[in-house]
Amino acid sequence: MTGTFGGALEARQIPASNDRLVSETVGEIETEDHVLIIRRIHTRLKLKAEQGQWETARRVHGFFADKCPVYRSLKAAIEITTELVLELPEP
Repeated sequence: MTGTFGGALEARQIPASNDRLVSETVGEIETEDHVLIIRRIHTRLKLKAEQGQWETARRVHGFFADKCPVYRSLKAAIEITTELVLELPEP
């Protein structure tokens, strides 16, 4: 998902390489009939961008998942959520 989000940002002239975009993902696992099942996945996307780019980044965050092959493949079986954390780049 991070790659899809980064590509969508880059297409809108928002740099996402060189550690400007990083993500942390956590999965929640439950047992069903003695089998471990992934129930939920949450990804926190951290983007370092100029404040003037934040509105566009938020807009992209609102729709990018539907363009992501991983999300589209798993969404019927696993609850997938994302959040966007925006930070100013270091000077």
